[in-house]
Amino acid sequence: MMNKALLAIGVALCCLTGCNKSTDKVEKKPNVVIFFLDDSGWGDFSPFGMPAYKTPNVQRLADEGCRYTNFYVPQAICSASRSALLTGCFPGRTKMFGAHGPNARGVDPKYATMGNMFQQAGYKTAIFGKWHIGDQPETRPAARGFDESAGLMYSNDMWEYHATNPKYWGQWPLKYWKNNEVKIERMTPADQKNLTTWAADESVNFIENNKNNPFFLYVPFSMPHVPLFCSDRFEGKSGQGLYGDVMMELDWAIGRVMDSIKKAGLEENTIVIFSSDNGPWAVYGEHAGVTPFRESKATSFDGGIKSACIIKYPKLIKKKSTVEQTFCSVDLMPTLASLTGATLPGNEIDGMDVSGLITAKAGAKNPHEYYPVSKGKIFEGVISGDGKWKLHLPHGYHTIIEGGKDGMAGKQENRTIELSLFDLENDPYEKTNVIDQYPEIAKKLQAIAATHKQKFYEE
Repeated sequence: MMNKALLAIGVALCCLTGCNKSTDKVEKKPNVVIFFLDDSGWGDFSPFGMPAYKTPNVQRLADEGCRYTNFYVPQAICSASRSALLTGCFPGRTKMFGAHGPNARGVDPKYATMGNMFQQAGYKTAIFGKWHIGDQPETRPAARGFDESAGLMYSNDMWEYHATNPKYWGQWPLKYWKNNEVKIERMTPADQKNLTTWAADESVNFIENNKNNPFFLYVPFSMPHVPLFCSDRFEGKSGQGLYGDVMMELDWAIGRVMDSIKKAGLEENTIVIFSSDNGPWAVYGEHAGVTPFRESKATSFDGGIKSACIIKYPKLIKKKSTVEQTFCSVDLMPTLASLTGATLPGNEIDGMDVSGLITAKAGAKNPHEYYPVSKGKIFEGVISGDGKWKLHLPHGYHTIIEGGKDGMAGKQENRTIELSLFDLENDPYEKTNVIDQYPEIAKKLQAIAATHKQKFYEE
């Protein structure tokens, strides 16, 4: 009798204190999904540009989230840009410059990645696509914070069918990896046609398998980096040539992942980010994307370092909104830490929390005084934190004379730019040097640039 009485009291107390599982719900941490395209131009997708082919899923993402019109990467080259995104550090700090080749060590493991950060926060983590920040055991995804992975370790043109130097790149077979093991020893053109589909398939499976856990999913598609490939279902579909077909397949793949999130009931609690590592590789002409800004990939002009960006997070970001304030890929790591409750790594990072800016909080301002821009190991200038001013130090650059055809590079010319100041607010295409009109602003940015150069480039 005593046991029955105690049981009855226990049940009553349980009901009064709300220990019933149906009412004791702990709010789940937000999931994070990042789509990071390779060499996609600012105007390749609606609503940023007006391509002749259809991109309904990227448009849908913008309709359900916010479009950011002044999002930058600190260097318009593959490895440097990806490293900056994943570590929150400028290339000058990590010494991750340009685009590394097969077997390169990549980013020093002392710089934690988003994968490390989210793993420490109890997230399941995955990358499906192009890694390109390390091709040694200690720098591949499995050692850098990712529970699952599948894709290429570097760019898809670094292979025996390279457009201009097949003998050199043919020394190393292009391998397809899955979960730290080589699954395809030597990629063929037929295999490359599946890269976008495989990234989508792996992503959908990962979401389905982890819908009850918080997860971080990084999807850095190998396309539209040359050589271009798409599956048979998309060949000829755009009516605009192979580049259009590739973009339509990428849009489809993004749509598949978005639909999977919705099907799993995770849409309201998932942060989705869409962007590209840099601007279009314009020398490839009809096999390259488009940007309205000056120059293209591998330059420090906005055509190289300004990427289209969309972020969707229904809890905090207003639908169909636009933010024109400037921020950079290095800011995503600390911003996502703020939004998810993850703890930032102990190493120094350069990015700052811009969650107030991306959620359009009243009065929110960019906390940075400046952003540095570079090409390879050369520091080339700074952008003011408010995005209004851009100072180019004297440097060389290439401009496109004639775009290529059929996957071959066209013609480009080497030029130089003198010390120049551009008013990006009134001259977003960097046409008019206004250094003589605003000498005090130029002087201030020169001092900032000198300090940055001394700290990171004269060690």
